[in-house]
Formats: sequence, structure tokens, C-alpha cells
Amino acid sequence: MPMPFLDKLRSKTVLAGVATLMLSVAPFGAAAFDTQARSAYVYDMGTSTVLLQKNAEIPLPPASMSKLMTLYVAFEFIKSGLLNLDDTLPVSEHAASYTGSTMFLNTTDRVKVRDLILGIIVLSGNDACAVLAEALSPDGTEAGFADLMTQKAKDIGLTSSTFVNSNGWPAPGQRMSMRDLGVLADRLIVDHPEFYPLFAERVFEFDGRAPANTRNRNPLLGLDIGADGLKTGHTQEAGYGLVGSAKQGDRRVIFVVSGLDSAAQRAEESEAIVNWAFRQFTLKTFAKSGDVIARARVWNGDQDSVGLQIASDLDQLVPVLQSDDVAFSVELNTPLPAPITQGQQIGELVIDVPTLGERRVALVAASDVNMGGFFTRLSTAAQTLMRTITQEPEDVF
Repeated sequence: MPMPFLDKLRSKTVLAGVATLMLSVAPFGAAAFDTQARSAYVYDMGTSTVLLQKNAEIPLPPASMSKLMTLYVAFEFIKSGLLNLDDTLPVSEHAASYTGSTMFLNTTDRVKVRDLILGIIVLSGNDACAVLAEALSPDGTEAGFADLMTQKAKDIGLTSSTFVNSNGWPAPGQRMSMRDLGVLADRLIVDHPEFYPLFAERVFEFDGRAPANTRNRNPLLGLDIGADGLKTGHTQEAGYGLVGSAKQGDRRVIFVVSGLDSAAQRAEESEAIVNWAFRQFTLKTFAKSGDVIARARVWNGDQDSVGLQIASDLDQLVPVLQSDDVAFSVELNTPLPAPITQGQQIGELVIDVPTLGERRVALVAASDVNMGGFFTRLSTAAQTLMRTITQEPEDVF
């Protein structure tokens, strides 16, 4: 049976062999967040919905936010058993030479991997990144590890990221897009959940040697808005930035901002984005897994149509003040030739949401449709000829 959100049929058209069923169409117009960041990306994890993009595909200096890639690679080594949290690593002169945010390591140290990880997450240690990099590098150099970072970034879907060092120290060629940083945050949360709680740690006192650098710079931790990660960044070239994530109820939002003018502006803008993302959008269930939302005609089958079914619950994020202003369409090539197997993908449900754009969900066959006999095929041919003469469209219904 058709679902409630499909009750209002507006039009049925066939274009170039694609049947499209348009439903529940309403005008769009929700206002987007007007961020002060020069580049920004906001993403709802549960529904894979991009809430905001501003210059999000442009490769920019990532500053310390690129340390997330160093951490991801290190977590991968740990997961594979090639690195252990209790391993102790030496500190080279190169690693100890870094200034800025550091753990104040020196060449007499041997540091546990778990301390280096916390030193990167909480203290933003440039030296800690270099120690890990040299230990994991194919050639023992930080540059070699940067090449490994670049390759791993491509492997996990980052399209605009290149690295020449492990910590985001200003250098030509050290570039990431805000979209890539958002994707990387998602992969850290999904691929390495055992390590993700470390990003919420607010204090790390390493060996008592850096009393002025013991606190996490993430301004949202402790504000009771669900924030629990991930990494700040700042250089003169990049401005102030933050890769953040927050969870409220069943929803988790990832956001990235860059190019802000001060730490105070970064804090204010980040909190405003989190509040906007959770207050201005709501999760709405339009249909349940297994619901048949329409039927499509079948060519030469022992049935003349097949049900179109969604494989999982259709949970969609929508603007809270325009929760009914959503357009749905079914797209598939018609007529569908028999045989058809239950569960076979035969089309897509296209969802257009105000300000959020388009999302596509697979539609599968609700049942088997076998080949019909001779008279079925003869009847189908006659019906097709009649539709050609009368110009009646093949469609879904």
C-alpha cells in the first residue's frame, strides 16, 4: 500500500525511458547558516546529509587539523598489530627541533605510544607527531610518512589532501579541504571507535614538564552541548579553525570551520553552528523498511507489475519549520523486463529537501516476477504497440 507521504500525486511523466513519479511537492526556502568562516562544512552523520558547505572543496592550509590524518594512520597501524600502545619510541633531533605546541620532548626521551597519542590530541604536540611519523615511515623520515598520509587519504576518500609533514607546520603543499577534514572525522569515529573518546579528554599532564600546555584547546568541550572532539588548528596563514563533532540524542553532527580571525571567534562560531545544526533540523521517518511505496509495469512477466520497496527505514533530516516541504520522485527505466528477483535494485527514490539538496535511496523489487508464457508475451507486445500509437507513457503507479 502507498505510504502517507506518497498520498498526494502531483504528476507522472516519462522522459527518455525513465519513469518519474513526483509527489508531495512544496516550495523550498529555509535559510542557511551565514558563517563567518572563510571555509566551512557541516555534516549530519546518521543521515549522511551535508547541512552546509562554504568553499568546502578548496584545498587550504589545514594547520594542526591535519594531525587527524597522522592519528588515523597511527590507529590503523595499531589495529593491524604493527604498533602497540605500550611501545616506546625514540625522539630524534628533527622531532625535538619543532617549536610551537609541543610536549617538550628531547633526544634522551623514549615515549610510550599512548602518551604520544594523547600529546597530539590534547596538547597538539608537533614533536609528538614527528616521533610517530618517523617510527611508522617507510623510510624512517617524516617526509616519507607524509607520503604515506597522502596515499592513505586517497584510499579513504579524501580528494583534495596532500601532506609534506605530519603536524600541519606551515609548508608549501600541505593542503586539505574542509570537506576532506569532515570525511576524515567521520572515518575516525566509525573506523576507530575505541580511540574516539580520547578526543574528549580536556587535560593531559605529560611528565610535569609543560605546565603551560596541559589543556585541550577545543572550546566546546565542557559546554554541555554534546561536543566530544576533535581538533583545533591555527597558523597565521590558515587562521583559526576547528574540526568538531557533537552528539545530541541519536544525532551526531560533524563540522569544520577555517579562516576565523581569533580563538574567541572560533569558539563563538563553533557553538553557533552546533546549536543551528541541532535546532533547525529534525529527523523525520517517512517510511519503514519493506514498505512498498509504488508499483512499476513489467515487460513479459507472469505479473504485469512489481512493487517498489525501500530496503531500510527512510529517516530524513528536514528543516524543522518546513518538515513537510519535501519532494519525492521515483526514477527507473520502464518497462522493467522479466525475470525480476526479489530484492533486486530496480530504481531509486529521489528526495529533495529545502536547502539540503538531493538524496537518493535504492528501490528494490518486493517480489519475484518470472517470465510469462507465449500469450503473455504476445499480449505485452500488443499493449506496447497500442501505447506507442496513443503515446500513453509507461509509468509507476
